[in-house]
Amino acid sequence: MTVQPSAATPMNAATPMNAATPMNSVKSAATPMNSKSTNNLTKSILSVDLGRTSTKTCIAREPNNVVFMPANVKHLSMEQVRGGIFEARATDPLLDMWLEYRGTGYAFGQLAADFGANLGLGQSKVEDALSKVLACAGYFNLQDDIAIVLGLPYLSQEQFEREKQQLISLLSGPHLMSYRGNPVSLNVTKVWVMPEGYGSLLWCEGQTKKGPNPDFTKLSVAIVDIGHQTTDCLMVDSFRFARGSSKSEAFAMGQFYEQVAAQIEGADSQSLSLIDAVNQTRGQRFYRPRGATKPTNLDDFLPNLKESFSREICSRVLAWLPERVSDVILTGGGGEFFWEDIQHLLKEAKINAHLAAPSRQANALGQYIYGEAMLRAATTTRTAKTGN
Repeated sequence: MTVQPSAATPMNAATPMNAATPMNSVKSAATPMNSKSTNNLTKSILSVDLGRTSTKTCIAREPNNVVFMPANVKHLSMEQVRGGIFEARATDPLLDMWLEYRGTGYAFGQLAADFGANLGLGQSKVEDALSKVLACAGYFNLQDDIAIVLGLPYLSQEQFEREKQQLISLLSGPHLMSYRGNPVSLNVTKVWVMPEGYGSLLWCEGQTKKGPNPDFTKLSVAIVDIGHQTTDCLMVDSFRFARGSSKSEAFAMGQFYEQVAAQIEGADSQSLSLIDAVNQTRGQRFYRPRGATKPTNLDDFLPNLKESFSREICSRVLAWLPERVSDVILTGGGGEFFWEDIQHLLKEAKINAHLAAPSRQANALGQYIYGEAMLRAATTTRTAKTGN
């Protein structure tokens, strides 16, 4: 049974709790729990950030252990998906990620791209979410009972609630699959869904004791998550999620990649190689479309495109930004990519800017922390009831 989330609890509360409990629990979860007493509790939490460029996933709060899986998905026949079993040695699973589920084969990431799958721009993130989550669970060798934490764009309250319930229905319960030829049995016992970007706030709050960041629980903070498909703008007052002031907008890195591709004959804006080249450091940004005789040096035009696009994003953010906001947290791949330009523009507007670090992993890490807190709170409640 689920309960309708209050304004202070934007996430789905799979266990009935009062509005104050989740946020208090999350704040206390910023300190790692005792490993001896909580190992069995936390080892089965799977955090999945359904990015449109890549799915970011983790089963712990260590940034270096967040896995990036390109977001391409291809539905294949059983014969096609099993075609790689002749290989003599184990390959990198991220280059050869596939599974079978309920009579259908699925390829992911680079393997899916090789079969012609694109990034699925314009689709709801509910589409293919089940297969992506199962692939993440298979990658981490998870079995039996697991809890899952995900994020969705906050395009509107109505759409968020509808898609949240769809995800919960899709993911909850038992699942039998074959991951890269190995049988896997899962039972999803809990599913929590939060607005995209909120995980970054939870992650940043957990880092306040390690750096110069202020106490975000006492401020009016905006989280601006610049992803591939959407820029998610969330308003949070002292950890109260302001539903009426938050929104996601379909203007993000995808449009920037389209501008880059327009400068190169034959370029595909959804090409994984183009996206990788754009995100390289200066002097290493070369991209050769299929059929071209030599690569294009993106540094010849990328700086100008980056500056103009930064101004466009910042103007949209400032047009949305509630007057009471004192601090903005930039996150996501776009937040990191446009950080230098956007932080300067926000400074001119007398807004304190902060970059989630690491930016691309922050949502997945914060979601994991939330899962830890919720399971710990549920365990504490059960213990109190039984008197043990």
